[in-house]
Amino acid sequence: MRRVLLLTGLLCLSACAWGPGMHMDEDAYRERYARQTDGGTEPAPEIIPIDAELLRRQQAERVQERPAPKQDPLATVATGYDYRVTPHDVLSVIVWDHPELTIPAGEFRPAEATGHPVAADGTMFYPHVGVIEVAGKTLREIRELLMQRLSHTIERPQLDVRVVGFRGQKVQVTGEVVAPSSIPITDVPLRVQDAISQARGLTPEADLRQVTLNRGGKAYSLDLQALYEQGDVSQNWLLQDGDILNIPDRSRNKVFVLGEVRKPSSRVMVKGRMTLAEAIGDSEGFDPVSSNPAKVYVIRGSFDRPSIFKLDAQSPDALLLATQFQLQPRDVVFVSAHNLTRWNRIISQIQPTVQLLWQAMDAGNTAVILQTP
Repeated sequence: MRRVLLLTGLLCLSACAWGPGMHMDEDAYRERYARQTDGGTEPAPEIIPIDAELLRRQQAERVQERPAPKQDPLATVATGYDYRVTPHDVLSVIVWDHPELTIPAGEFRPAEATGHPVAADGTMFYPHVGVIEVAGKTLREIRELLMQRLSHTIERPQLDVRVVGFRGQKVQVTGEVVAPSSIPITDVPLRVQDAISQARGLTPEADLRQVTLNRGGKAYSLDLQALYEQGDVSQNWLLQDGDILNIPDRSRNKVFVLGEVRKPSSRVMVKGRMTLAEAIGDSEGFDPVSSNPAKVYVIRGSFDRPSIFKLDAQSPDALLLATQFQLQPRDVVFVSAHNLTRWNRIISQIQPTVQLLWQAMDAGNTAVILQTP
């Protein structure tokens, strides 16, 4: 029995190597990700210390990686925008000094109800003119056409043409807006920001950096955060009929904080930004009893080839580095346990077994004593 207890004690001495819970074994990491190649072994990526030099490099990379201004495919259309009538629009035609040709709109008769609808084939009927083709024409072109046709009936006709019902061209606004809906395209150019405003604005869960515009079977990514914060108007595209504007939610922009913090959790990044200090602070800080601030890891990328950063925060001033280290979506922040904490945990699990063995040995010794004459 003494030998069993001695063996148990020796195992306890190596408890830090096989204790319960997660721990970051840097040597095992290097062995796991070392790649076998034709010319030998490719070493695993190094664990990068978070220091002032790394922060300067990352700041320079962020400046270089700023996206170039986007090119709006409809930029030339926007400069000389002129609305063209489409099927299902409703037109209002006013002929001056000829009230018999003008149906007035009243208090209970909206202009759309008294106007002239454009048929699905793009034609419209008007008295003394008949059926004419109006789809694809501007209001000026329609006015000139009606004046030419009415001149055979009316001497020097003076008339005005307006669109009182914009029904033919629409844009769909979906996702994280207050009122997802269909927005009609009118005689005023409709841009992305205008469409979001007409959908009553954004919800708190909107992710402005990954707005998707689907047009003609193709998807375009727009960064509206750059528009609102940096004034990048190249992100504010002109919309056209059939466009689908989707504002995604920010649920995928999460950072996972695990290990020896007071409140392990996943934290949603605000506007796609969060520092390492904010992630730890939002998790109520390091556990003062069990954590090892000298081993704070940020794990990033895929399992096949991750990037790992390490912060030594034994000294509180190292947290100044954490305030400048920018996290990325899906990063995992892991705070290691102290070696003494892992030792105590393995002891707490072994203790019941040791007590049972001791009680069995004690009972055996007692039985031997009682049997001794």
